[in-house]
Amino acid sequence: MTGDLRIQHVSGADIPSSLPSEEEILSLPGVRAMTGVVVRQGIVRSGDVIHGVVVKGVPDRIDSSLCVSIPQRLSEITGLGVGDEMTTYFVGEKVRVRRFRVSEIHRDILDMDDNLLVYARLEDMQRLSQLGEDRVSAIEVSLRSEMRSAPAMEELRGRIGSILSLSGRDEEEDLYVQSSVSAYPQLFDWLDLLDFNVLFILLLMILVAGFNMVSGLLIVLFRNISTIGTLKTLGMSDRGIAKVFLLLSSSVVLKGMLAGNVLALLFCLVQGTTHLIPLDPANYFVSFVPVHVNVFSVLAADLIAYAAIMLILLIPSLFISRVDPARTVRAE
Repeated sequence: MTGDLRIQHVSGADIPSSLPSEEEILSLPGVRAMTGVVVRQGIVRSGDVIHGVVVKGVPDRIDSSLCVSIPQRLSEITGLGVGDEMTTYFVGEKVRVRRFRVSEIHRDILDMDDNLLVYARLEDMQRLSQLGEDRVSAIEVSLRSEMRSAPAMEELRGRIGSILSLSGRDEEEDLYVQSSVSAYPQLFDWLDLLDFNVLFILLLMILVAGFNMVSGLLIVLFRNISTIGTLKTLGMSDRGIAKVFLLLSSSVVLKGMLAGNVLALLFCLVQGTTHLIPLDPANYFVSFVPVHVNVFSVLAADLIAYAAIMLILLIPSLFISRVDPARTVRAE
């Protein structure tokens, strides 16, 4: 429920829930939706326990008025559960008190810090903040999945910022755009580290597979030394003989890659539907191993791996040029 980009006033003041440039922003490639939200800092009191929270009013999530969805960590700290009453204090020009009812407990990866995020109805938070139905704290821009990389988000942030600054409208000239990359840099640094680990593991797997194929091809060559000598005696060139063995190796590589792809896709299907392998959200920000199959990426990885292994197999094929037909045929 957190937008990929957020449009808000530089001073923190409220803004219109529908901007004049909304249609132009929605027409940008990768932009999926724009949602107005109201965000207020609050203090939750439950018995003797007091804890700060961020209460966020969102549309279409909470069904009933004065009901909230609280994070699991807040539930553990305060002992609040579904159906309990949650007294929340909002400090401003004067202290306002709201007694919410907990209707849901959610797990949010952004609650790993002290800013525990509570979701409430947008209308409730607008009334609390004395805002009209057409005013919000910020507008969150949701992007399509293919645009949720750090470079893509930063590019769209710049484009939306340019639209707002060049619109010439008073209600938009003091607005700025913040991306999730700048709001949660530690999360994206962790993702970059994962990407590096994936590349390192793929490179290591290609090297291991390549050298396994090298040893296998050398065994085949040693077992067929007499055959190589006979083919040379009959006038076959070293390149032609090497091509025969490389084609044999290529067949083995392709069969192995096909079996690996089938097993990998089967694993993705099982994990994507059952979440069979869990993770600790405190360390990994997610509660299970997520899977996403990009056909183009899979085919590109297969092509690169196949090309790299076949290039490595050129090394043992040089052994063919060192086979002496006279000695091998005489030994036979």
